[in-house]
Amino acid sequence: MAVYTHVSDEALAAFLAEYDLGRALSFKGIAEGVENSNYFLETSKGRFILTLFEKRVKAEDLPYFIGVKQHLAAKGYPCPEPIMGKDGKALRTLEGRDAVIISFLEGLSPRRPNVVQCRGLGEGLARMHLALADFGITRPNALGPASWPRLWEGRAASADTLLHGLAGRIETDIAAIAKADPDNLPLPRGTIHADLFPDNAFFLGDDFSGAIDFYFACTDALAYDLAVCLNAWAFEDGAAGEAAGLQFNFSKGAALIAGYESVRPLEDAEREALPILARGAALRFFLTRLVDWTDTPEGALVRPKNPLEYAGRLSFHRKVTSAAGYGG
Repeated sequence: MAVYTHVSDEALAAFLAEYDLGRALSFKGIAEGVENSNYFLETSKGRFILTLFEKRVKAEDLPYFIGVKQHLAAKGYPCPEPIMGKDGKALRTLEGRDAVIISFLEGLSPRRPNVVQCRGLGEGLARMHLALADFGITRPNALGPASWPRLWEGRAASADTLLHGLAGRIETDIAAIAKADPDNLPLPRGTIHADLFPDNAFFLGDDFSGAIDFYFACTDALAYDLAVCLNAWAFEDGAAGEAAGLQFNFSKGAALIAGYESVRPLEDAEREALPILARGAALRFFLTRLVDWTDTPEGALVRPKNPLEYAGRLSFHRKVTSAAGYGG
Protein backbone atom coordinates (compact mmCIF):
# COMPACT_ATOMS: atom_id res chain seq x y z
CA MET A 1 0.00 0.00 0.00
CA ALA A 2 1.09 3.61 -0.57
CA VAL A 3 -0.15 7.11 -1.37
CA TYR A 4 0.46 8.67 -4.79
CA THR A 5 -2.85 10.51 -5.29
CA HIS A 6 -4.02 12.89 -2.57
CA VAL A 7 -7.74 13.20 -1.93
CA SER A 8 -9.28 16.55 -0.96
CA ASP A 9 -11.95 16.84 1.70
CA GLU A 10 -14.45 18.04 -0.90
CA ALA A 11 -13.73 15.13 -3.25
CA LEU A 12 -14.02 12.61 -0.42
CA ALA A 13 -17.37 14.03 0.71
CA ALA A 14 -18.77 13.85 -2.82
CA PHE A 15 -17.45 10.32 -3.22
CA LEU A 16 -18.98 9.10 0.05
CA ALA A 17 -22.32 10.60 -0.95
CA GLU A 18 -22.54 7.77 -3.51
CA TYR A 19 -22.54 5.22 -0.66
CA ASP A 20 -24.66 4.54 2.37
CA LEU A 21 -21.70 4.62 4.74
CA GLY A 22 -22.43 7.74 6.77
CA ARG A 23 -20.05 10.66 7.19
CA ALA A 24 -16.26 10.45 7.39
CA LEU A 25 -14.79 10.50 10.90
CA SER A 26 -11.16 9.70 10.03
CA PHE A 27 -9.19 9.53 6.79
CA LYS A 28 -5.47 8.75 6.73
CA GLY A 29 -2.99 7.64 4.08
CA ILE A 30 -1.27 4.25 4.43
CA ALA A 31 2.43 4.39 3.56
CA GLU A 32 3.38 0.71 3.23
CA GLY A 33 3.85 -0.85 -0.20
CA VAL A 34 4.44 0.60 -3.64
CA GLU A 35 1.48 -0.05 -5.94
CA ASN A 36 -1.75 1.89 -5.29
CA SER A 37 -2.90 4.84 -3.19
CA ASN A 38 -4.56 3.53 -0.03
CA TYR A 39 -6.34 5.23 2.84
CA PHE A 40 -7.76 4.09 6.12
CA LEU A 41 -11.35 5.37 6.24
CA GLU A 42 -13.56 5.43 9.30
CA THR A 43 -17.15 6.57 8.95
CA SER A 44 -20.13 6.70 11.27
CA LYS A 45 -20.96 3.18 10.06
CA GLY A 46 -17.61 1.44 10.41
CA ARG A 47 -14.01 1.10 9.25
CA PHE A 48 -12.94 0.61 5.63
CA ILE A 49 -10.02 0.86 3.21
CA LEU A 50 -10.24 3.19 0.21
CA THR A 51 -7.99 2.29 -2.75
CA LEU A 52 -7.20 4.45 -5.77
CA PHE A 53 -5.61 2.40 -8.54
CA GLU A 54 -2.26 3.51 -9.93
CA LYS A 55 0.71 2.34 -11.96
CA ARG A 56 0.58 -1.28 -13.10
CA VAL A 57 -3.12 -1.85 -12.49
CA LYS A 58 -5.11 -1.69 -15.73
CA ALA A 59 -8.72 -0.47 -15.67
CA GLU A 60 -9.88 -3.51 -17.64
CA ASP A 61 -8.51 -5.82 -14.91
CA LEU A 62 -10.42 -4.20 -12.05
CA PRO A 63 -13.66 -6.21 -12.47
CA TYR A 64 -11.53 -9.37 -12.23
CA PHE A 65 -9.87 -8.27 -8.96
CA ILE A 66 -13.22 -7.27 -7.48
CA GLY A 67 -14.72 -10.57 -8.63
CA VAL A 68 -11.97 -12.58 -6.92
CA LYS A 69 -12.72 -10.96 -3.57
CA GLN A 70 -16.46 -11.28 -4.00
CA HIS A 71 -16.06 -14.97 -4.82
CA LEU A 72 -13.85 -15.60 -1.79
CA ALA A 73 -16.17 -13.68 0.52
CA ALA A 74 -19.13 -15.70 -0.74
CA LYS A 75 -17.20 -18.88 0.11
CA GLY A 76 -16.55 -17.61 3.64
CA TYR A 77 -12.84 -17.09 3.04
CA PRO A 78 -11.47 -14.21 5.18
CA CYS A 79 -10.67 -11.31 2.88
CA PRO A 80 -11.87 -7.73 2.38
CA GLU A 81 -15.19 -7.50 0.55
CA PRO A 82 -15.86 -4.71 -1.99
CA ILE A 83 -18.51 -2.26 -0.76
CA MET A 84 -21.29 -1.46 -3.21
CA GLY A 85 -22.48 2.08 -3.80
CA LYS A 86 -26.12 3.08 -3.80
CA ASP A 87 -26.27 2.09 -7.47
CA GLY A 88 -25.09 -1.46 -6.75
CA LYS A 89 -21.63 -0.90 -8.25
CA ALA A 90 -18.31 -1.28 -6.41
CA LEU A 91 -15.98 0.46 -8.88
CA ARG A 92 -16.11 4.26 -9.07
CA THR A 93 -13.88 7.28 -9.83
CA LEU A 94 -12.13 9.59 -7.34
CA GLU A 95 -9.60 12.33 -8.11
CA GLY A 96 -9.34 11.05 -11.68
CA ARG A 97 -8.53 7.49 -10.58
CA ASP A 98 -10.55 4.30 -10.51
CA ALA A 99 -11.37 3.67 -6.86
CA VAL A 100 -13.03 1.13 -4.59
CA ILE A 101 -13.93 0.89 -0.91
CA ILE A 102 -13.44 -2.47 0.78
CA SER A 103 -14.37 -3.78 4.19
CA PHE A 104 -11.84 -3.62 7.02
CA LEU A 105 -10.23 -6.93 7.99
CA GLU A 106 -9.28 -7.52 11.62
CA GLY A 107 -5.77 -8.66 12.46
CA LEU A 108 -2.13 -7.64 12.31
CA SER A 109 0.55 -8.34 9.72
CA PRO A 110 3.59 -10.05 11.26
CA ARG A 111 6.84 -8.10 11.07
CA ARG A 112 8.94 -11.22 11.63
CA PRO A 113 6.74 -14.27 11.02
CA ASN A 114 7.36 -17.22 13.31
CA VAL A 115 7.20 -20.90 12.40
CA VAL A 116 3.61 -21.31 13.61
CA GLN A 117 2.48 -18.34 11.52
CA CYS A 118 4.27 -19.77 8.47
CA ARG A 119 2.34 -23.01 8.83
CA GLY A 120 -0.91 -21.05 9.21
CA LEU A 121 -0.07 -19.03 6.12
CA GLY A 122 0.51 -22.23 4.15
CA GLU A 123 -2.86 -23.57 5.24
CA GLY A 124 -4.54 -20.26 4.38
CA LEU A 125 -2.94 -20.20 0.93
CA ALA A 126 -4.15 -23.72 0.13
CA ARG A 127 -7.64 -22.90 1.39
CA MET A 128 -7.64 -19.89 -0.93
CA HIS A 129 -6.69 -22.04 -3.90
CA LEU A 130 -9.48 -24.49 -3.16
CA ALA A 131 -12.03 -21.70 -2.65
CA LEU A 132 -11.09 -20.23 -6.04
CA ALA A 133 -11.09 -23.56 -7.88
CA ASP A 134 -14.50 -22.80 -9.40
CA PHE A 135 -13.88 -19.09 -10.06
CA GLY A 136 -14.87 -18.81 -13.68
CA ILE A 137 -12.82 -15.81 -14.87
CA THR A 138 -9.19 -16.02 -15.98
CA ARG A 139 -6.45 -13.40 -16.20
CA PRO A 140 -2.91 -13.96 -17.53
CA ASN A 141 -0.02 -13.20 -15.18
CA ALA A 142 1.03 -9.76 -16.45
CA LEU A 143 4.30 -10.05 -14.50
CA GLY A 144 5.17 -13.56 -15.62
CA PRO A 145 8.34 -14.57 -17.53
CA ALA A 146 7.21 -12.92 -20.77
CA SER A 147 7.34 -9.51 -19.05
CA TRP A 148 10.81 -9.83 -17.55
CA PRO A 149 12.92 -8.81 -20.58
CA ARG A 150 10.84 -5.63 -20.83
CA LEU A 151 11.27 -4.86 -17.12
CA TRP A 152 15.00 -5.52 -17.35
CA GLU A 153 15.63 -3.54 -20.53
CA GLY A 154 17.91 -0.58 -19.89
CA ARG A 155 18.42 -1.38 -16.18
CA ALA A 156 21.70 -3.29 -16.22
CA ALA A 157 23.65 -0.21 -15.16
CA SER A 158 21.27 0.40 -12.26
CA ALA A 159 21.78 -3.18 -11.08
CA ASP A 160 25.56 -2.86 -11.23
CA THR A 161 25.33 0.39 -9.30
CA LEU A 162 23.59 -1.51 -6.51
CA LEU A 163 26.18 -4.32 -6.59
CA HIS A 164 29.12 -4.77 -8.93
CA GLY A 165 28.59 -7.69 -11.33
CA LEU A 166 24.92 -8.11 -10.46
CA ALA A 167 23.69 -7.40 -13.99
CA GLY A 168 25.46 -10.44 -15.41
CA ARG A 169 23.97 -12.73 -12.78
CA ILE A 170 20.48 -11.38 -13.44
CA GLU A 171 20.87 -11.96 -17.16
CA THR A 172 21.92 -15.55 -16.40
CA ASP A 173 18.79 -16.00 -14.29
CA ILE A 174 16.53 -14.65 -17.03
CA ALA A 175 18.09 -17.02 -19.56
CA ALA A 176 17.92 -20.07 -17.24
CA ILE A 177 14.26 -19.56 -16.41
CA ALA A 178 13.37 -18.93 -20.05
CA LYS A 179 15.04 -22.25 -20.93
CA ALA A 180 13.03 -24.07 -18.22
CA ASP A 181 9.85 -22.50 -19.68
CA PRO A 182 7.78 -22.64 -16.45
CA ASP A 183 4.64 -21.36 -18.18
CA ASN A 184 4.43 -24.60 -20.14
CA LEU A 185 5.21 -27.08 -17.37
CA PRO A 186 2.40 -29.64 -16.73
CA LEU A 187 1.34 -28.16 -13.39
CA PRO A 188 -2.10 -27.62 -11.80
CA ARG A 189 -3.24 -24.08 -12.54
CA GLY A 190 -5.90 -21.80 -11.18
CA THR A 191 -6.45 -18.42 -9.60
CA ILE A 192 -3.54 -17.35 -7.39
CA HIS A 193 -2.82 -14.35 -5.17
CA ALA A 194 0.74 -13.86 -6.52
CA ASP A 195 1.72 -11.31 -3.84
CA LEU A 196 0.96 -12.89 -0.45
CA PHE A 197 3.74 -11.20 1.52
CA PRO A 198 3.53 -10.81 5.31
CA ASP A 199 2.09 -7.30 4.91
CA ASN A 200 -0.76 -8.81 2.88
CA ALA A 201 -1.68 -11.44 5.48
CA PHE A 202 -3.38 -10.83 8.82
CA PHE A 203 -3.13 -12.82 12.04
CA LEU A 204 -4.82 -12.76 15.40
CA GLY A 205 -1.95 -13.95 17.55
CA ASP A 206 -0.57 -16.92 15.64
CA ASP A 207 -3.87 -17.68 13.91
CA PHE A 208 -4.24 -16.71 10.24
CA SER A 209 -7.19 -14.30 9.99
CA GLY A 210 -7.20 -13.35 6.33
CA ALA A 211 -5.52 -12.06 3.18
CA ILE A 212 -5.66 -8.63 1.52
CA ASP A 213 -4.41 -6.85 -1.61
CA PHE A 214 -5.47 -9.12 -4.48
CA TYR A 215 -4.36 -6.70 -7.20
CA PHE A 216 -1.78 -9.08 -8.67
CA ALA A 217 -4.18 -12.05 -8.68
CA CYS A 218 -4.05 -14.01 -11.91
CA THR A 219 -4.30 -17.44 -13.48
CA ASP A 220 -1.05 -19.35 -13.06
CA ALA A 221 0.53 -22.45 -11.54
CA LEU A 222 -0.74 -22.97 -7.99
CA ALA A 223 2.77 -23.96 -6.91
CA TYR A 224 4.04 -20.57 -8.11
CA ASP A 225 1.96 -18.97 -5.36
CA LEU A 226 3.69 -21.25 -2.85
CA ALA A 227 7.06 -20.27 -4.34
CA VAL A 228 6.22 -16.57 -3.88
CA CYS A 229 5.41 -17.27 -0.23
CA LEU A 230 8.65 -19.20 0.35
CA ASN A 231 10.53 -16.13 -0.85
CA ALA A 232 8.48 -13.75 1.26
CA TRP A 233 8.13 -15.73 4.50
CA ALA A 234 11.06 -18.12 4.91
CA PHE A 235 14.09 -15.85 4.52
CA GLU A 236 15.60 -13.96 7.43
CA ASP A 237 16.43 -10.34 6.65
CA GLY A 238 20.12 -9.56 6.70
CA ALA A 239 22.64 -6.96 5.58
CA ALA A 240 22.29 -4.93 2.40
CA GLY A 241 24.74 -6.96 0.30
CA GLU A 242 23.52 -9.51 -2.23
CA ALA A 243 23.69 -12.45 0.17
CA ALA A 244 25.41 -11.07 3.25
CA GLY A 245 23.43 -11.94 6.34
CA LEU A 246 20.51 -13.33 4.31
CA GLN A 247 19.59 -16.89 5.25
CA PHE A 248 16.80 -19.26 4.35
CA ASN A 249 15.06 -20.45 7.51
CA PHE A 250 14.56 -24.15 6.83
CA SER A 251 12.09 -24.53 9.71
CA LYS A 252 9.88 -21.78 8.31
CA GLY A 253 10.03 -23.21 4.80
CA ALA A 254 9.16 -26.68 6.05
CA ALA A 255 6.27 -25.31 8.13
CA LEU A 256 4.88 -23.33 5.20
CA ILE A 257 4.97 -26.33 2.86
CA ALA A 258 3.57 -28.68 5.51
CA GLY A 259 0.73 -26.26 6.23
CA TYR A 260 -0.09 -26.04 2.55
CA GLU A 261 -0.01 -29.80 2.09
CA SER A 262 -2.24 -30.37 5.11
CA VAL A 263 -5.01 -28.83 2.97
CA ARG A 264 -3.87 -29.52 -0.61
CA PRO A 265 -1.06 -32.07 -1.16
CA LEU A 266 1.43 -31.15 -3.88
CA GLU A 267 1.72 -33.29 -6.99
CA ASP A 268 5.11 -34.79 -7.88
CA ALA A 269 5.45 -32.38 -10.82
CA GLU A 270 4.90 -29.43 -8.48
CA ARG A 271 7.61 -30.63 -6.14
CA GLU A 272 10.01 -31.07 -9.04
CA ALA A 273 9.27 -27.58 -10.35
CA LEU A 274 9.51 -25.78 -7.01
CA PRO A 275 13.19 -24.68 -7.35
CA ILE A 276 12.67 -23.06 -10.77
CA LEU A 277 9.38 -21.51 -9.63
CA ALA A 278 11.02 -20.08 -6.51
CA ARG A 279 13.91 -18.70 -8.57
CA GLY A 280 11.41 -17.18 -10.99
CA ALA A 281 9.42 -15.60 -8.18
CA ALA A 282 12.59 -14.06 -6.75
CA LEU A 283 13.51 -12.70 -10.17
CA ARG A 284 10.05 -11.21 -10.67
CA PHE A 285 10.25 -9.29 -7.39
CA PHE A 286 13.85 -8.25 -7.98
CA LEU A 287 12.88 -6.72 -11.32
CA THR A 288 9.76 -4.88 -10.14
CA ARG A 289 11.63 -3.61 -7.07
CA LEU A 290 14.44 -2.40 -9.33
CA VAL A 291 11.89 -0.49 -11.41
CA ASP A 292 10.32 1.03 -8.27
CA TRP A 293 13.75 1.81 -6.78
CA THR A 294 14.70 3.91 -9.79
CA ASP A 295 11.31 5.26 -10.93
CA THR A 296 9.30 6.16 -7.80
CA PRO A 297 8.35 9.85 -8.12
CA GLU A 298 9.69 12.34 -5.60
CA GLY A 299 7.14 13.49 -3.05
CA ALA A 300 5.17 10.24 -3.00
CA LEU A 301 4.33 8.94 0.45
CA VAL A 302 5.89 5.59 -0.38
CA ARG A 303 8.73 3.34 0.72
CA PRO A 304 10.44 1.64 -2.24
CA LYS A 305 11.86 -1.73 -1.23
CA ASN A 306 15.49 -2.64 -1.75
CA PRO A 307 16.00 -4.90 -4.82
CA LEU A 308 19.12 -6.42 -3.22
CA GLU A 309 16.95 -8.39 -0.82
CA TYR A 310 15.80 -10.42 -3.81
CA ALA A 311 19.23 -10.57 -5.37
CA GLY A 312 20.21 -12.41 -2.18
CA ARG A 313 17.31 -14.82 -2.55
CA LEU A 314 18.34 -15.52 -6.14
CA SER A 315 21.80 -16.49 -4.89
CA PHE A 316 20.18 -19.11 -2.68
CA HIS A 317 17.78 -20.46 -5.32
CA ARG A 318 20.57 -21.02 -7.86
CA LYS A 319 21.94 -23.75 -5.60
CA VAL A 320 18.66 -25.55 -4.80
CA THR A 321 17.91 -28.66 -6.85
CA SER A 322 14.79 -30.12 -5.22
CA ALA A 323 11.82 -29.28 -2.99
CA ALA A 324 13.78 -30.82 -0.11
CA GLY A 325 16.01 -27.75 -0.23
CA TYR A 326 13.03 -25.72 1.00
CA GLY A 327 11.87 -28.27 3.59
CA GLY A 328 9.38 -30.06 1.36
